[in-house]
Amino acid sequence: MSAEDHEHEVRRDVQRDRPSVSVALSRAGVTDLRRIISIEDGGRAQLFYATIDLYADLSPEQTGVHMSRFSEVVEDLAEGLTRTPFPDVETLAERMASLVLTTQEALRSEVHVRAQSPIVKTTPVTGRPTQEIYTLVGIAAATGRGTRLLVGVEVDGLTACPCAQGMVREHAIERLLEDGYDEAESTRIVDLVPLASHNQRGRGTLLVGSERHPRAEELVAVVEDSMSSEIYELLKRPDELHVVEKAHRNPRFVEDVVREMVRRVVEQYPDLPDDAFVLARQENFEGIHEHNAFAERYGTLAEIRSELTGEAFALRHTALDEWLVA
Repeated sequence: MSAEDHEHEVRRDVQRDRPSVSVALSRAGVTDLRRIISIEDGGRAQLFYATIDLYADLSPEQTGVHMSRFSEVVEDLAEGLTRTPFPDVETLAERMASLVLTTQEALRSEVHVRAQSPIVKTTPVTGRPTQEIYTLVGIAAATGRGTRLLVGVEVDGLTACPCAQGMVREHAIERLLEDGYDEAESTRIVDLVPLASHNQRGRGTLLVGSERHPRAEELVAVVEDSMSSEIYELLKRPDELHVVEKAHRNPRFVEDVVREMVRRVVEQYPDLPDDAFVLARQENFEGIHEHNAFAERYGTLAEIRSELTGEAFALRHTALDEWLVA
């Protein structure tokens, strides 16, 4: 190959060739790009370990996206990622989505950022400090008309099964009656003590999309308060007793947790507009089954509010992808 031929080969932009199958792609890009990012926390810069997914749409006339340009977007922000803090994770996602839109010459781009965030809590009885790790989520979708943002969290917690506990209750009353206690005494006894059930460590996800961004710490509290109990990395015996009793006095199905998250968002953020988006998801890692239990609700606040007030039942729920491109 001559030097001239080699130069022609290098200069050829294969990605811009027409593909053999002329079909547009909804998303193409890179996933699981790992970086250390800097987010402002209480007026101070704090470093987080993050994974980043970047996408752009692809026209039917173009073979592929420019993969290196996705990495260039992150590298061009590299100094800011570690030195100059962004106000929050969703703002970082917004900035990246805008750059992807420009560099890929796309009609639409999308960026997902997931950052591991430490939050110091105190144990419920002994008051000891313990560091808990949560996942902060920022999602941004950009078009020529503007950008839509979501902020969210992923939080682990504890649930106790109401069904199993109900069976334990019935059986306990039967045994007390057989032992000579009357019905009123039997009921009073089982009401007095927490009853056994099987437990699940669950993972709750809550995403809120709006021009007003709720604080991540507030969303963490919403998810934790929607489960049977929060959990702690450090538990002394009095703390362990508190968590176990709290969970068994507050049994919840996986579906209960999702509904509680949605209810709390509506009550806690009454000023969010009707076109704001909410996604609540719970997955329980079952203790006595091989499978996991899962529930999810997504939609606009208008759809959810109408159900909570009993005005109307939403036959169709707006999905995340729909809301992002609306």
